[in-house]
Amino acid sequence: MAAPLIPAVTDPSHRVGPTPSRPASVTLSGRRLGVVGSARIYVCGITPYDVTHLGHAATFVWADLLASALASTGVTPEVCRNVTDVDDVLSAAARERGRHFDELALTQEAVFEQSMRALRVATPAAQPRARHHVQAVQQLAQGLLDAGAAYEHDGTVWFRGAGVAATAGLDEATARALLEAYADPTDAPGQQHPLDVAVWRPSVDDAPAWASPWGWGRPGWHAECAAMAVDVLGPSVDVLVGGEDLRFPHHAYQEAMAEAVTGVRPFSRAHLHVGTVRTGGEKMAKSTGNLVLVETVLADHEPAVLRLLLLDRPVGDPWDYDESLLEGAAERLRLLYAAAGRPGGGGEQAGLAVARAREDLDVTGAVDLALEVGGECARRLISLLRLGAA
Repeated sequence: MAAPLIPAVTDPSHRVGPTPSRPASVTLSGRRLGVVGSARIYVCGITPYDVTHLGHAATFVWADLLASALASTGVTPEVCRNVTDVDDVLSAAARERGRHFDELALTQEAVFEQSMRALRVATPAAQPRARHHVQAVQQLAQGLLDAGAAYEHDGTVWFRGAGVAATAGLDEATARALLEAYADPTDAPGQQHPLDVAVWRPSVDDAPAWASPWGWGRPGWHAECAAMAVDVLGPSVDVLVGGEDLRFPHHAYQEAMAEAVTGVRPFSRAHLHVGTVRTGGEKMAKSTGNLVLVETVLADHEPAVLRLLLLDRPVGDPWDYDESLLEGAAERLRLLYAAAGRPGGGGEQAGLAVARAREDLDVTGAVDLALEVGGECARRLISLLRLGAA
C-alpha cells in the first residue's frame, strides 16, 4: 500500500505554530451557545413612532452586547434587526399627525438611528422593513395554507394557533388575555379557534393595502417578523432577541409560523428576553404617558453612563427607572475607568472579567471583577462593553 501523501502527526515537533488556548464560548440561561463561524441573531426592532425610549434602548443595547460577546470568542455575529413599519398603531399615529405612515416611519427611524449611534450600538448587518417584505409575507401565507397550518376566510388568512399556548407553557385563558392585550382578536368572524392569528388581513378605510390572492390587505404583525427572519437569515436562527413582553404572543407565533412553513425545528436555538423598563411601577408605553426618551437623558448625561445603567443588572429582570440611578451609574463608570488606569491585571488575569461577561451576560459580576483586578482586565471589559471614549 502506498504511503500517505501527508504523514500523520505523531511527534509534537511536527506541529505548526503554538498550541492554541481553549476556545471561549458564550452561555445564555446557563446553556452554552455552541456556534461555529457565525451566529445568526434576529432582533425584534421598533415600530417607528414615538422613539426612542429607554425600553427600546435596553433591548438593543443588550443585543449589541450579545454580539460583542460572541465576537470576542472569534464568532462573527450576523445581526438582523427589523423595522415594523406596517402596523395599525403606526398608521393611527400617522393619521393623528396628518402624515402618511411611511413618511412618519422614516422620520422616526432617523431619530432612532441617532440614539443608537449615541449609545454605541453597532449597525446591524441587515435592517429589513416590513413594507419591503410584503411579498415574503404573502409567500409565508401561501406556504402555511399549502401545509394545512392556515385557512382563509373572507380575505383573512388565519394561522392555526391552537397549540401555541401549550408550547409556550400557558393555559388558554392566559394566552387569550395576552393576545387581546396586543390587539389580536380571539372571536372574529370566521376565526375557527380563539388562538388563531392573522397572517394576512383585509385593509379597509385608509389602512395600508397591497394586492394579494386574497384581496387587498396587509400583513399580520407576527407574520411580518416570521417572514423577514426566514427571508434574511434562513429557516432558523441561533438567538431570537426581544423585550420580555414579546415572549408571548409575538415570539411564540413568529416561531410557530416559521417552523410550520419550513419544517425546521426549533426556529430559534436560544432566546434573549430583556427585562421590562418601568417608571412608577408601570411599563414604559405611550398609552401610559410615562416614556423617558434617550435623547432627553443624553442631554445631561454621557452616553456611556446610560449604556452602563441599562446593562449593569440581570438581563431578564424588570426594573424601575429613576433619574437618581444615573448618578450611581456615573460613579460606577468612573471607578471602572480608574481601575483601568491601574497597572497590572495582565497575564492570566487579563481575560477574567470578559469571561464573566460571557457567562449569561453577567455584566454586574464582570464589572465587580474588573474593579477588583484592574489594569488590563478592566480595559478589556471596557472594550467589550463599548464604554470607552467615543
